[in-house]
Amino acid sequence: MAICGRIEQVMESTRIFMEKAQILLTNDDGIRSPGLWSAAAALSEIGYVHVAAPREQYSGAGRSMPSTSDGTIQTKQVTVNGKVWTVFSVGGTPAQTVQHAALEILPRKPDLVVSGINYGENVGNGVTVSGTVGAALEAASLGIPALAISLETELSHHLSYSTEVDFSAAAYFSRYFARLLLNRQMPEDVHVLKVDVPSDAKAETPWMVTRLSMQRYFEAVKPDRHSWDHAGAVGYRLAEARFQAPEDSDVYALGVKRMVSVTPLSLDLTSRVKLDEMEALLRGGIADK
Repeated sequence: MAICGRIEQVMESTRIFMEKAQILLTNDDGIRSPGLWSAAAALSEIGYVHVAAPREQYSGAGRSMPSTSDGTIQTKQVTVNGKVWTVFSVGGTPAQTVQHAALEILPRKPDLVVSGINYGENVGNGVTVSGTVGAALEAASLGIPALAISLETELSHHLSYSTEVDFSAAAYFSRYFARLLLNRQMPEDVHVLKVDVPSDAKAETPWMVTRLSMQRYFEAVKPDRHSWDHAGAVGYRLAEARFQAPEDSDVYALGVKRMVSVTPLSLDLTSRVKLDEMEALLRGGIADK
């Protein structure tokens, strides 16, 4: 009887587990990021959270799939809110981590992928550089609803694990929009919700739906070196003209209105030009002259 009782308990636990929303949480800052764990604690209130994140810092990886990634997966024990979690550290980019999680880590296809909380905002026309957004786009390409969430921070915190950054408001909005994605069907052309939270936001901070700004938000800075023989990486800084953006854009909402920006993204990168007009232009005979 005792054995039968234990079997029934296991079966009931399995049933409850499978009935819960299955959420894959990842990021581009790496498995040790405090932003990741702030999101994990918040999301665990609405579903079962599987954490799989890159072994190393991978900011700026976009949706890249480098052949040099080793793909190794290690389990780790992490304590969150007094509970011990088994999490997965992956030798790969954020997008590759999503692939490994969906194909071989999770017991079934997740209901939602959340990428973040990122150290630093991801707005403007450079979002395809973002590993946070890249992971969400990869999830979307696998047919999984995805949320990419980022917190505005000082540039000095972008590649750090600084404990000076308060993720509480961003964690609240992670849970808020994750719940919406789990409970509502998005329009056909919405594959990712990109959410950017101001550094001074509270749970009461209003949010608005925005479009992706074509304004450059971060601008490239040439390496400081005297010879090309010396190592030197291209840097970046905030563009001085970054707030010269339309009022309905992510850049303006975040930087000027100080509102949470919610941008629907599509995997369809086709230009909005009329295709027949584009074809007429290309067939106009100019190339033959």
